Amino acid sequence: MTEQSDLTVSESEVLVERRNGVQLITINRPRAKNAINENVAKAVAAAVDELDADDELRAGVLAGAGGAFSAGMDLKAFLKGEQPSIPGRGLCGITQVPPRKPMIAAVEGWALAGGFELMLACDLVVAGRGARFGVPEVKRSLVAAAGGALELANRVPRALALEMLLTGDPIDAARAEAAGLVNRIVDDGGAIDAACELAARIAANGPLGVAASKRIVLESPGWGADRWERHNEITTPVLTSQDAREGATAFAEKRDPVWKGR
Repeated sequence: MTEQSDLTVSESEVLVERRNGVQLITINRPRAKNAINENVAKAVAAAVDELDADDELRAGVLAGAGGAFSAGMDLKAFLKGEQPSIPGRGLCGITQVPPRKPMIAAVEGWALAGGFELMLACDLVVAGRGARFGVPEVKRSLVAAAGGALELANRVPRALALEMLLTGDPIDAARAEAAGLVNRIVDDGGAIDAACELAARIAANGPLGVAASKRIVLESPGWGADRWERHNEITTPVLTSQDAREGATAFAEKRDPVWKGR
């Protein structure tokens, strides 16, 4: 298959659109339950690169088409030698190196295995009431190696993480919300719109402050005695930025701020 053919398939299997500063990325393989093949991985990674590089984009939403988020890695494609991971970046280019800007998962139906791990790579989760979440790898004598085993206990209580990882059994949206894995539950079919609405609320805020806040939350668990020094290295440029002054000025003048990202 030629390089142009690969690009065409990738574009059809991953849809990317803009909604007022929000980038919506949709895995578009509904007949395969949005299973992740190499083309999907490359297209999602390219979309996320665009998200981080484009100043007009402030937040992203990751979704699946046809009432499912993703059933995980496409095993048929894997057996043909395809690799859905990006070297040094992980599955779809986000599980090892998440985007700098906030990403929200809009989950309808199943988020399983690699699909669940893609969801874990997102910062926030909006789910339909019928959504189901699981890491069933142990049922095939595998391990959730794209971040499930590594990160799940950072998002839910350890006992629940072990239950999910060791039994391979899924949990429903209500239990996921109660455990803190899901931010909000909506009626089935409404997850994308609700996630885009939440992303738009983030996009309205100062981009420097948003990026710094996310960075601190992700990086600070590994900091040691110098944590305040490292914290200040991130926050000082934000607090002394043009945008910080604009935020205060706009508040005083009772108008919406105009962010410049500097």
